[in-house]
Amino acid sequence: MSKKEIRGDLDGKGMKISIVVARFNEFITDNLLKGCLESLEMHGVSANDIKIYRVPGAYEIPLVVEKLAIQKNQSAIIALGAVIRGSTAHFDYVAGESAKIGNISQKYLIPVIFGVLTTDTIEQAIERAGTKAGNKGFEAATTAIEMISLLKKIDDGI
Repeated sequence: MSKKEIRGDLDGKGMKISIVVARFNEFITDNLLKGCLESLEMHGVSANDIKIYRVPGAYEIPLVVEKLAIQKNQSAIIALGAVIRGSTAHFDYVAGESAKIGNISQKYLIPVIFGVLTTDTIEQAIERAGTKAGNKGFEAATTAIEMISLLKKIDDGI
């Protein structure tokens, strides 16, 4: 019995990407966005096919993501933000709300990539936004391209 493994490619040519970025913790989210844009460019996504939407904070991300998903005029949506634990329960509410974007992906059958950092410290967030732990924005963009490609292959019956 032979098995066929199907994977997404990393050729972003012709893909339309929407990026929803939280302004809160901008010193982190700007680095996530920079990494995201670097990955998209590296993989052939045209600058003309990228739209960036700024929201006040991570809590507001799901509303904008769903509004974009309803329009069905992009290949994927990437959400970028940084929720850093403080001394109150606020972290849990914001992190939980921002994570709801996974439901949007399944509801509208469009890749919605969760590039929202949820960390215990500022240092952890800095590490994940371009230092020791890589750039999670770069990884989110790469994941978006791969998922778009894989879903297209499924649609094409491959």
